[in-house]
Amino acid sequence: MITPLAAKKLLEAAKQEKTDNLMLRIAVEGGGCSGFKYVLEFEKDTTPDEEEDVVFEQHGGRVVVDKESLDLIRGSTVDYEQELIRSAFAVVNNPNAVSGCGCGTSFDLKE
Repeated sequence: MITPLAAKKLLEAAKQEKTDNLMLRIAVEGGGCSGFKYVLEFEKDTTPDEEEDVVFEQHGGRVVVDKESLDLIRGSTVDYEQELIRSAFAVVNNPNAVSGCGCGTSFDLKE
């Protein structure tokens, strides 16, 4: 699920980049404080690999996730968090994570 705020920020980023084809790619890699970490980055003017990627579109915002990472974040929400120190896209409410760290990008999986 993509929150309305995250979709709005994706559309604003696309406007800044002067493209209609901007997606947020989410991947999960080993590492971080808790064992796994989220990697979020923009992809501009690219075509996702139909065999490897799944694209989600909601409220006008588009997110692409590789199938391997999708298994680790299925059921999560993509949000945009605004804090005093930083504002950024985030994966929240991951039902597959048993714990996370304060940075918000690292997590451990349920057994």
